[in-house]
Amino acid sequence: MLTLFPTQYSTLSSKHLGTYIGEKYGFLKVSCRFLLRGVSDTYVIEHAEGKAILKIYRESHRSLDEIKGEVELLAILKSGGGKVAEALIDLEGNTVQSFQAAEGIRNGVVFRYALGKNVYDFTYEQLEVLGREMAFNHKITSQTQLHYPRQEYTIETTIDRPLEVIKPFLLDFQEEYQYLEETAKRVKQKINSYDLQSFSYGYCHYDYLPKNFHFDEHNTITVFDYDFAGKGLLMNDIMTFMMHYFFHTTLNRISYEEGDRHFTLFIESYRKVKAISDQELELMPYLGFGFWLFYLGFQCENFDDWSNTFFSSRYLQDRVSIIKKYMGRYCPL
Repeated sequence: MLTLFPTQYSTLSSKHLGTYIGEKYGFLKVSCRFLLRGVSDTYVIEHAEGKAILKIYRESHRSLDEIKGEVELLAILKSGGGKVAEALIDLEGNTVQSFQAAEGIRNGVVFRYALGKNVYDFTYEQLEVLGREMAFNHKITSQTQLHYPRQEYTIETTIDRPLEVIKPFLLDFQEEYQYLEETAKRVKQKINSYDLQSFSYGYCHYDYLPKNFHFDEHNTITVFDYDFAGKGLLMNDIMTFMMHYFFHTTLNRISYEEGDRHFTLFIESYRKVKAISDQELELMPYLGFGFWLFYLGFQCENFDDWSNTFFSSRYLQDRVSIIKKYMGRYCPL
């Protein structure tokens, strides 16, 4: 008799998930389609009354308690007036569903569908909205303490540990790794030269890029995908949004001058709701080095879960080149 072979990463059936979710949430005329494989598996649920998003997590990436922490944070933001795509509650009062997959238990959450679409070329009105809403959410998360654990964003988690994770992947590229190592030392000195205790701190999204929020036809924003949300300097969210303009100007989608003008408008809008010190703004781009290392370390740890479609020696070299370009533009050391 054949036994179940150890499995690293399974894909749950869209058809059967649709049936299950329909019964659990009381949805009628349900269809489910697989949308993408990434940090978690994402499915689109369509039913008689609208749409929803189903995310199926991996135990190796998010424990059940960490998932509950994400759900709790979204509920707090929603109840406080934040425009976020919160978790939906099923007919039995649950927000987390558990599935016996080939590799073990996989947990899933159904989220409210964010109306509207991604925007990459913002109007001034949209920048005003985005700045106000981020600041509004930060006023909530700076006063929040979750009952469940979430990632913490510190020098250790965004620079020191990722460097160790990346190291074996750059054995054949010592020049690139030496650059990262030397830059890390200077960035840490820069960070430690500030009085971080005086900076705004709380739960940040840590991926505040346009792919993670929608604007509808009335310019109402909905923020989603809090998968990487964790505790840290709230300036991290402003930094991740700044990354959009780094990409946008580097790819010549808009001029550097226009990108700086847009980002300044966003900051002015944020400051109408929540204060930012000049010191925080000075430090902000240096946090971007940790952002690059953190996600590169995550990719190194999980590249085989994406069937290695993009992760290669060429990718690693290109990524270090991009980091050099970013540092050269924003972070004189």
